[in-house]
Amino acid sequence: MASSCVAALVASDLLQNMKQISILCPKASRSVRRIHASRSQCDSRSQPRAKSTPQLLVGVVGLEIHAQINSNAKLFSGSPVCFSAPPNSLVSFFDASLPGTLPVLNRRCVEAAVMTGLALNCTINKKSLFDRKHYFYADLPAGYQITQQRRPVAVDGMLTYSLLGGKKGSQVIRKNVHIKQIQLEQDSGKSLHDDVRSQTLIDLNRAGVGLMELVMEPDMSCGEEAAAAVRELQLILQALGTCQGNMSEGQLRVDANVSVHRPGEPLGVRAEVKNINSIRYLARAIDYEIQRQIDVLQRGGAVQNETRAYDSKSGETIPMRDKEGLQDYRFMPEPNLPPLIVYEDDASLPTGIDACQVVVVQKIKERLPELPSVKRDRLVQMYGILPEHSFTLVNEDGLVEYFEEVLKATRKEPRKVIGWVTNELLGHLKQQDMSVSQSPVTPSALAELLDLQEMGRISSSAAKQVFQEMWRSSDKTALQITQEQDLGLVSDTTQLHNICQKVVDSHADKVQAIRNGNKKVLNSLMGLVQRETKGRADPVLVRKILEEKTS
Repeated sequence: MASSCVAALVASDLLQNMKQISILCPKASRSVRRIHASRSQCDSRSQPRAKSTPQLLVGVVGLEIHAQINSNAKLFSGSPVCFSAPPNSLVSFFDASLPGTLPVLNRRCVEAAVMTGLALNCTINKKSLFDRKHYFYADLPAGYQITQQRRPVAVDGMLTYSLLGGKKGSQVIRKNVHIKQIQLEQDSGKSLHDDVRSQTLIDLNRAGVGLMELVMEPDMSCGEEAAAAVRELQLILQALGTCQGNMSEGQLRVDANVSVHRPGEPLGVRAEVKNINSIRYLARAIDYEIQRQIDVLQRGGAVQNETRAYDSKSGETIPMRDKEGLQDYRFMPEPNLPPLIVYEDDASLPTGIDACQVVVVQKIKERLPELPSVKRDRLVQMYGILPEHSFTLVNEDGLVEYFEEVLKATRKEPRKVIGWVTNELLGHLKQQDMSVSQSPVTPSALAELLDLQEMGRISSSAAKQVFQEMWRSSDKTALQITQEQDLGLVSDTTQLHNICQKVVDSHADKVQAIRNGNKKVLNSLMGLVQRETKGRADPVLVRKILEEKTS
C-alpha cells in the first residue's frame, strides 16, 4: 500500500512539472509529447496482437545480355560462323592469336549494333572506341578480349516490355527498363571438360564471333519481369535480323545481377547468376536467388558478393567464385583499331567518302522493320481483338502468321477466330510441347472447320470434337470427320421438341425453379439436351423451345 502511495505522489509531481514546462517553454512541451507518443508506439509493438509488420525486403534485378550478331563472318576476321561445325574447323590465324595478325572490323556487325540501338531508343555515339580487357582463360588465346569499355557504340536506351497481370492474369501491364549501353565485343572459345579423363579440351570455333553486350539497369524486381524483358528483347532482335536469339545454341546468354533491400534504403549486396540460356530458367533462377538472399538476411547473415550458377535440376543457384577481391582487367585502348566513326546522314559524309563503305545511321533507320510493340497495336486496331490476345499472338513464334492465314480463308470474324487460335490450337501445342510450325492442323484446315460452324452445319461443342480428331488424324478434313461421326447439327424441329419435352418431364424441380424466376437454371436444361444430342443440337433453337415449355 505504501509503495503504491509513493508511486502516486511521484506521478503527481511529474505531471505538475510537465505543466510548468509547458507554460515556461512550449517547444519543450511538444518534445515531451513526441517522446510520450513514440514510447506508446513501442509499447503497442511489444504486444502480439498490435504488432506492426516490418517493411518487407524486395528484389532488385539488373541484366547483362550477350547477343550473338547474325553475321556470316566473325567480328575481326573472315572466319565463317556456324554452330554445328567440327571443333576447331573455323579458326583463322587472328582467332588463334598468332603473332603478326591484325583485326579487321566487320561492317555488318557495326550495322547490327546501330540498328539494335535505334530499335531500343538509344543514342548512337558517332565516335566509339575499342579497348582490351585482359583476363587469362584457356579458351581466350590472346589473353585479352576486344570490347568497348570507355565509349560504346550506343547508350541511354529504353526497352518497353509487357506482361500479363491483374486479378485474372489477363491484363496487359507495360513496364520500362533502361538500357545503359550496347557495346561490341568478341566472344571467347569453348572449354569442354572431360571428367572421365580429367582433362579439358578447347574449341576455338566460337572465338572472335561478334557479340552485342546489352547492359540493363536494375529496374526489375522479380523473375517474371526479367523474363518478360528478355523475351521482348529476343522478339526485337529477331524482327531486326541482328540476332537469331536461339538461346539453346548460346546466341542469347543472360547474366542476372540480383540483390534485395527495403524500399527507400540503399541497394543491397548483389550476386551475379551467370550464363542462363533459357527464359524459363531465368525467371526461376532470379526468384530463387531473391528468396535465398532474403532467408540469409532474416537469419542474421550477410549476402556475399559472388558469382553463382543456376542448376536447372535442383532449381537452385550454386556458388562459383567470390568477387570480394576486385579483378583488375587492366583495360587499355586497343592499339590496332582506330576509333569507330558512324555518320548521321549522307550530308555529314566527308568529301571523297563512298557511302557504301561506311555506316550511315539515317539509312539504317529507314530499314527498321515493324517492331513487336507496333505489331501488337496494329493487330488490335485492324482486327478488333483484345490487347491480351495480341500479346499472346506476338509472343508465340509464328502464331501471328497462322492467325492471319486462317482469316484469309474463313468467313468467321477475327474476334471469333482468335479464341480458336489462342485456346484450342495453342492449348494443344503447349500440351505436347510443339511449336506452331509443327501443328498437324494447318491454317486452311482450321478455316474449313470454322466455316462449317459459321454456316450452322455443326455446333461449337461438335466443332471442338472435330478439331481433336483433326489433331489426331491430319489427313482427314473437317467435313469428312463430321460426316463419318455424324456430328452435323440437329435442326429438325420435331426431333428437338421431343428431346426437350423428355428433359422437361424428367426434371420437374428445375422447371419449377425457372417458373419461380430463376432463369439461370435454363442453361442446365440446355446442357442436358446437348448431352442427349451429343452436342449436335442448335443452341438457339433449343433455348427457344425450352423457354416455351417452361413458361
